Amino acid sequence: MAIPARSIRKSYDTVVACAPVTVPYTRFSPESAAWWIGRALHGLLRQSGLQIKDLDGFALSSFTAGPDTAIGLTQHLGLCPRWLDHIPLGGASAVVALRRAARAVQAGDADIVACVAADTNHVDSFRKTLSTFSRFAQDAVYPYGSGGPNASFALITKNYMNMFGATREDFGKICVAQRDNALGHPLALMKQKLTLDAYLAARPIADPIHLFDCVMPCAGAEAFLVCHEDTARSLGLKTVRILSTIERHNAFPDDPVQIRGGWAMDADDLWAMAGVTADAVDFVETYDDYPVISMMQFEDLGFCKKGEGPDFVRSHSLTNDGSFPHNTSGGQLSVGQAGAAGGFLGLVEAIRHLTDTALGTPVPHAKLGLVSGFGMINYDRGLSSCAAILARAS
Repeated sequence: MAIPARSIRKSYDTVVACAPVTVPYTRFSPESAAWWIGRALHGLLRQSGLQIKDLDGFALSSFTAGPDTAIGLTQHLGLCPRWLDHIPLGGASAVVALRRAARAVQAGDADIVACVAADTNHVDSFRKTLSTFSRFAQDAVYPYGSGGPNASFALITKNYMNMFGATREDFGKICVAQRDNALGHPLALMKQKLTLDAYLAARPIADPIHLFDCVMPCAGAEAFLVCHEDTARSLGLKTVRILSTIERHNAFPDDPVQIRGGWAMDADDLWAMAGVTADAVDFVETYDDYPVISMMQFEDLGFCKKGEGPDFVRSHSLTNDGSFPHNTSGGQLSVGQAGAAGGFLGLVEAIRHLTDTALGTPVPHAKLGLVSGFGMINYDRGLSSCAAILARAS
């Protein structure tokens, strides 16, 4: 039987994202994840003027909300949604939430969707998350002293360096530029200037990974609303248009070690649906738990060819006031990684830049931004990748 041709995806016309919310991060917190989620919802209501009963859609991402999921939290928080999603995809959660919420609004399954990501960080939260992150982690990694992403990304980073000639200086430039961006951002946890010399001299973690290649776990929350543009207009909210999105899981499983993600399979669709090319983008927000994965995203999303990531980094400043503004808040490497909220950080930041509400140094004349996500690490690869192109409302 012949397989039907893939259908043409519909646009996201009339659906917008708005009301970016960040609950300021803290290194450790005695509060539960539900407390952070509640704070994020309160921020959405305060900014929009809505009441809790007006939120008829709810998408949640959290690693530490357990044993509750989104459904249990509806009772805790007083929600009564007619559309609900729990998205346990870590760094891919924001774009996936945006995609699903936008389609729900288009279909009439919800009018106003609150997309929220939040995690707490008790003294031992990160260790517990790592030890139970996946069946692979429980059975084949953590019992042998190799738990967590540091060892996985050491493997991925070393392999990438061997294949494409990237150096620690190249990765250091990404980290230093992001720290420069963070110095102007009031909510970034890392507020001390980082030099390349300090980056290179930092203590080793898992060769070739050193201290400043790693994100700092913390507690925090991020959120935004998805609704029709006329709904947002009636609430007096500034909005961004959703030009295109992509999502892919378990891409290129035959690669012995990850050198690319699902973006490489779908980038052409991303640009074609948006009707723009890569050189039209004013800023880029990549998921950045380690700098090597940002470099891969530059390649796989079409800003340069595979293997040209090091040269691309060398030829751009990556700062908000320079060429190719990247991770404009400082990214997770300088703001901190609040669990699943780290996957929302770039999207919330993009909404701010495209609505003239940036908390830090604004990207001059920003009209178009790209946000990409990456998540769910097993031993040698991340399983989820996604991206969205957002535009300033005309």
